[in-house]
Amino acid sequence: MSILVQIIGAPIACKDGVKDSWRDVAKWAASQLKAYFDDAVEVCYFDLFDADCPPMPIDAQLPLVLVNHEVLSSGGKISVPAIRRKIESILEKQPV
Repeated sequence: MSILVQIIGAPIACKDGVKDSWRDVAKWAASQLKAYFDDAVEVCYFDLFDADCPPMPIDAQLPLVLVNHEVLSSGGKISVPAIRRKIESILEKQPV
């Protein structure tokens, strides 16, 4: 059973137009986590306005990172080390 990491962000408007920075960071984070955990992890990125975007908890801020549907971080940065530590703690608890 793989661990599900969901990252929710949105395009950001700036003077140079619209940037999708969180999507780019999420792709990079996914590649890092896949390299470390292989098939034990599944990473999905959602734009806040996607029809299949998971529901946002009350007072959540973007980017929102969920691990197995639990909030890991809300606002700030997408932290690969924090996600990795959370995944490792889940894997330690799983029966062999």
